Amino acid sequence: MTHTYNITGMTCTGCQAKVQSLLSNIPHVTKVDIDLANNKADVTMDEHVLTANLQAVLANYPKYSLSEAHYQQPVQQVFIDEAEDNRSFFETYKPVLLIFGYVAVVAILIASSSVSFDWMLAMRAFMGGFFLAFSFFKVLNIQAFADSYSMYDIIAKKFRAWGFIYVFVELGLGIAYVANLNPLVTNIVTFVVMSVSIIGVLQSVFNKRKIKCACLGAVFNLPMSTVTIIEDALMIAMSAVMLIAML
Repeated sequence: MTHTYNITGMTCTGCQAKVQSLLSNIPHVTKVDIDLANNKADVTMDEHVLTANLQAVLANYPKYSLSEAHYQQPVQQVFIDEAEDNRSFFETYKPVLLIFGYVAVVAILIASSSVSFDWMLAMRAFMGGFFLAFSFFKVLNIQAFADSYSMYDIIAKKFRAWGFIYVFVELGLGIAYVANLNPLVTNIVTFVVMSVSIIGVLQSVFNKRKIKCACLGAVFNLPMSTVTIIEDALMIAMSAVMLIAML
């Protein structure tokens, strides 16, 4: 993820090089681009670095002053604050629970339309609804989703464009399940994509990082937790069952 900061006190390319070197040596900072003319610095990180930590490395050079750009609010977008962390389970996960409930009811009704209940149809309908609903919230603000996703996904951390691609992979899977397009390929892609996705989720949960889950994009501020693991694991399990049934 990349954040922009205002930096004052730089008067020449020597100043620019010095500030760039100091900021580049901070852990988790992967790239620093400085716009000397506009006194701006774009700092790319693989994990969020507090503004105070950036300011600390410039403390021995009082002529330089670093501050956040007015429009930037990375902590609010990516990390869960203490007030939100104290919400009850239902208050926290109400959006996810409602989506799961609605999609489950629709899937059950669809599978009950035949003479006997069709479990395979129920799973396909549920997975189609799940991917379409979750991709919808991501599409509302793809940039914000990509920022959040790059904080924990093992691929998006190194290849940020994957956050943008993932949105449309999820949308495509939703359409494929609803239209029953090439079930074998659809379930293989789901199994692989969700298996890779769950690795970063597991790492974040086990490390007890208070980080925002990107499952519903930037619309809802949901913390990363075992609920996120269950979401991904459910998709992996369903795709595996459907693959076994087809083989």
